[in-house]
Amino acid sequence: MIPVSPDIENKVKASFASQSMMTSIGAEIKSIQPGNVIITAPILEGFRQQQNFAHGGLIFTLGDSAAGYAALSVMPLETEVMTVELKINLMAPALASPNGFLMAQGKVLKPGRRLIVVASQVWCDDQNGNRVQVAALLGTMIPVNQ
Repeated sequence: MIPVSPDIENKVKASFASQSMMTSIGAEIKSIQPGNVIITAPILEGFRQQQNFAHGGLIFTLGDSAAGYAALSVMPLETEVMTVELKINLMAPALASPNGFLMAQGKVLKPGRRLIVVASQVWCDDQNGNRVQVAALLGTMIPVNQ
C-alpha cells in the first residue's frame, strides 16, 4: 500500500468534511490511498426504502463519493473533480439491521488529463454477518481547476 501525500490526504478530508450530504448520511472516510478510497455509512432510518432496505439513492451517493474521492486522490492540489457520468448496477438489497452499514470502495481505473475512469463497489453485511456486494458503479470524473 502506497500512502498519499499529507497534502492530498488533507485536501480529500477537507473536501469530504465540507460536503453536507456526507454529514447528513453519517458517512466517514475509512481509508485514503492513491486512486483508492473507502467510505462507510450507517443505514439510517431516514434513508431506507419501503421494504426497510437501504434506498438505492443512498447506495448511489456513497458509491459516487468513493469514486470521486479516489479520483481526487490522484489529482494535483489545485484540481478538483466532478462526476460526468456514473452507471450503477444494484445487485442485492442492503439489509438495514440495527448495526447495518454500507461500505463503498472507489477506485481509479484510468487517470487522464481530460477524464478519469472510475469504479466503485458497495457492500453490506447480511443477517448472518456475511459481506454481500450490493452494487457496482462505473463512470467518469472530470478534473476542474479551482
